[in-house]
Amino acid sequence: MAGNSHGHTLAAWTGTTIIFIGFLVGGAFMVMAQPIGFWAGMGLAVVGGIVGWVMSAMGMGMPKDRPQDLTELLGKTAHADS
Repeated sequence: MAGNSHGHTLAAWTGTTIIFIGFLVGGAFMVMAQPIGFWAGMGLAVVGGIVGWVMSAMGMGMPKDRPQDLTELLGKTAHADS
């Protein structure tokens, strides 16, 4: 697990932090019986997901290891079968 850097990106940290704060806000207002504050916190959590997705699309997430063409893809599968 230590070999892959799963989630160690600016996009992942930023999105997760905003979502966490949204759930904290929503939870606090739920205990205080304030529905508007609760829904504001849930909205903030949704915004955090969108921010993380947009940052990832901007290149601040994990790089995509995609094969350049079909021959590269077929070459990798041929070596895996051997």
